[in-house]
Amino acid sequence: MIDASPAASVTAPDPPPLAARLAVHESPWRQRLRVFMHQRSAIIGMAIIGFLILVAVFAEQIAPYSPTQVLTGIEKIKKRQPPCIHLLGCPEDQPQHLMGTDGNVRDVFSRVVFGSRVSLAVGFFTVIGAVMIGVVLGAVAGYTGRWADDGVMRALDVLLAFPALLLAIAIVSVLGPGLTNAMLAIAIVSIPIYARVMRSVVLSAKEQDYVLAARTLGAPSSRILSKHILPNAISPLIVIATLGIATAILDAAALSFLGLGAQPPMPEWGAMLSAERNQVFSAPHLVFFPGLAIALTVLGFNLLGDGLRDALDPRMKNR
Repeated sequence: MIDASPAASVTAPDPPPLAARLAVHESPWRQRLRVFMHQRSAIIGMAIIGFLILVAVFAEQIAPYSPTQVLTGIEKIKKRQPPCIHLLGCPEDQPQHLMGTDGNVRDVFSRVVFGSRVSLAVGFFTVIGAVMIGVVLGAVAGYTGRWADDGVMRALDVLLAFPALLLAIAIVSVLGPGLTNAMLAIAIVSIPIYARVMRSVVLSAKEQDYVLAARTLGAPSSRILSKHILPNAISPLIVIATLGIATAILDAAALSFLGLGAQPPMPEWGAMLSAERNQVFSAPHLVFFPGLAIALTVLGFNLLGDGLRDALDPRMKNR
């Protein structure tokens, strides 16, 4: 006899796959990391930046010469000599210089390698300083409100009214040329970006229930900002700061190209471009390799920033 009861005709659903069950119990940061690792552009950007960091750390071991060493009298070589690579057919009796020599008979490859230290230091330290000051100003303006908010934000609006690079040029012109003053100028023009992000996070978070509860329990404003509100701003600040490093490196190279940033004989990519800008047709390698280094560095940070945005922004989840 056939059992026609409903219980016999209903089959038990298949259990969800193991990956789906584990994903349910993942922490938000683990989920974001998993999304980030599936972003091909982010992986490429992270690989480029990792390679540049390794080059900067092991510059002494990678570069065959000092970046400021003049090879006149040491090797039989001419200034602005094109690249010579023995594996690619360059005569063995000719000294090997992977990227040629510049107008002062210095090894271009060594200068490009050591220039990675300068550019990465400029990008990281400039953004760190701008983020620290911008976070404090944005938090005070957004949490205090009224006259403090109006005063801080109107002053930052004045900075935003000028093109960033032109304002940086004006600041360096007043302070005097030099890499330190260039970094200070770039940090100043970047502060409004981070301050406005922090202020928007504070304005949206200070009316939430958990902030109101902390305020009712008598928690001081400094603790509310640092423990309850600042964690909500970490994600957007990380994304903007990553993209800001690329902008800072590009601005520093532009200031050095104009003679306002790094001064000779410092191996900075923008200064190298400026020194040999008139040799673009007679010795193109002197312009190509520093320009390529700047382009790769900026591309790496932009790709990484796009990947972090996709991973940390919940609005990008379904795209």
